[in-house]
Amino acid sequence: MKNVNMKRLPQIITTCLLICGSRNTALAQAFQPECNDQCRIEIGIFSDATEQRYAVVSPVGRTTVPMLEQAPRLNTLEGKTIAVVGGSFMASVTHPEIKRLILKGYPTAKVILLNEIGSAGVYPAPGITRQAKEEFQRKLREMGVDAVISGNGGCGLCTPKETGSSIAAEYLGIPAVTIAAPGFVTQVYSTSVNNGIPAPRVAVYPGAFAAHTREELLENTRSVLWPQIVNALIRPISEEEIAQAADRSTKDSREVVFTGTLDEINRYFTDQRWSDGLPVVPPTADRVEAFLEYTDMPWDTSVGVLPIAHRDVLVWHVAVNGVMSGCPPEFMPLLIAFTRAMGAPDFRRSLGSTHGWTPYCWINGPVARQLGIDCGQGEISEPRNAALGRFINLAMMNLAGYYIKQDRMGTFGYPMPWCMAEDETACLRIGWAPYHVQKGYRLNDNTLTAASALTWGNNLAPATADGEKIMELLAWDIAARGQFALGSGKPFTYRTILVTEYVARDLAREYATKEALEKALIATARRPAQERAYANYWANPGSAFDPNKYTVEQHLKKIIRTENGRLTDAPAWYPTKERLYTVPVMKPDMTPILITGDPNRNKAQTMPGGGYATIEIELPANWDALTTALGYKPLADFFLSD
Repeated sequence: MKNVNMKRLPQIITTCLLICGSRNTALAQAFQPECNDQCRIEIGIFSDATEQRYAVVSPVGRTTVPMLEQAPRLNTLEGKTIAVVGGSFMASVTHPEIKRLILKGYPTAKVILLNEIGSAGVYPAPGITRQAKEEFQRKLREMGVDAVISGNGGCGLCTPKETGSSIAAEYLGIPAVTIAAPGFVTQVYSTSVNNGIPAPRVAVYPGAFAAHTREELLENTRSVLWPQIVNALIRPISEEEIAQAADRSTKDSREVVFTGTLDEINRYFTDQRWSDGLPVVPPTADRVEAFLEYTDMPWDTSVGVLPIAHRDVLVWHVAVNGVMSGCPPEFMPLLIAFTRAMGAPDFRRSLGSTHGWTPYCWINGPVARQLGIDCGQGEISEPRNAALGRFINLAMMNLAGYYIKQDRMGTFGYPMPWCMAEDETACLRIGWAPYHVQKGYRLNDNTLTAASALTWGNNLAPATADGEKIMELLAWDIAARGQFALGSGKPFTYRTILVTEYVARDLAREYATKEALEKALIATARRPAQERAYANYWANPGSAFDPNKYTVEQHLKKIIRTENGRLTDAPAWYPTKERLYTVPVMKPDMTPILITGDPNRNKAQTMPGGGYATIEIELPANWDALTTALGYKPLADFFLSD
């Protein structure tokens, strides 16, 4: 036996991925080679496979938004009516200065600020009416606006919001420019192109807005922003700018786009931004067809038009990304369900944020047990769960159009997405309904819930069997340890609570249902108003407050007034017993509680994040025939009863 050539090790690993992703699941499960005492493996068995060439198809959905023919830019700003809109990231400093500069350079111009005209907000997807956009466009027409300056884009959520006003103006034939920090220029561009604007204009601020003093903001507005703004509104749009818009190809999705070896395909897919950088299984037509056997939908059925790139995703595209991720073909119904969930507003709302929401999912119903989607110790790292997580990562790029450093603006990046299942047998043992039953589905229905999280969460190991005390510990974690941006953002955030069966058993002695536990948590997880006000004042996601005009004490009074603050007993974990003003951090139907993880360990974990979308998993009519042929037991063998 020959020693492993380390240079060929990636090829060996990729070949193993191909085996695991093949149609013959039984073979994949049986293929578990063990190292000998010298940890060597025979290379010869891979020789032919590593040199094989594959003809592959594209994983990218079809863009549906046509490019707008933008109106000519202005000849001058003299005598023009200019709207300076947007309220993000120190706009209270930059925008009045921009108004002053306009009137100084062009005395006959008229300037309209945000408080007079409003803004469009995030530009809506095709076919969706959003009142803010309609009202903004109405005012642009009524006020005779000739140009729009919008800003300031300095985070992953505010940049699309401020770009939305520029897009709304361009659709009326009004030239526009969006102000953005350097790291968000590509997001302005992609947001605009995704919504049909081929040549968006950007004025780039030199750095992070909120990291500069008032004096620095003013100087940068004068010397850096102002020349760019004038140029953006006056310089004609060139052919080169229009040509830079993303490829709007409408080629047949089944067309071969590349032929090459494993290494060549992986390099090509990475260059095209079709891969996350890890090896992919080559999506050949026959492999894609193997996935299509596990759905009753024809290959060209639209699963949905998915934001943010507004791509029409066909069943075919779902299958292509399933192949690439290393999922087995029988996962196809799960992949379709997740893809559908990606179109739900609550799921997608926060995915571009600099805070770094990571998508994930959990599965309920007998199909999870049948396919071996793990709900026990190490669940998200188990191969089958991990393959589903890999699919989510690829789907974010290829199906929805989210790209790192372009549309996914997480400051420190994102963990790999994950997948898990709820332990429904444990739910029934302790008398709690599984999550999908809480949502109105029957016990043996199959569902997938897509969600997003800011963090994997804090690990909590209760050292007590007292259910009320465990509830208090969870409330403490929710109120003080796991809030969105240290509680500086919105007062309420979605979260998912994971509890092992041991912890659930102790909680169930005190709280007969998950709903009862949630009610107790809502009442208990209140945050001292002073903490909330302090965080929101000094870490506000928009513009910083001026301490000379608006103090922390004034903000505290506002928080108490606007966020239902009231005088209560101090939280159980708080060092004082004095009554103090607290604000709620939870409200009903924002906190799924799942029994999952190692059943022999006392653990709980809270994951704050985005919203949820639950989709029923649709199995093909011949599901049992297909799966039993692969060695699975019939689905009915995994049914549960109340």
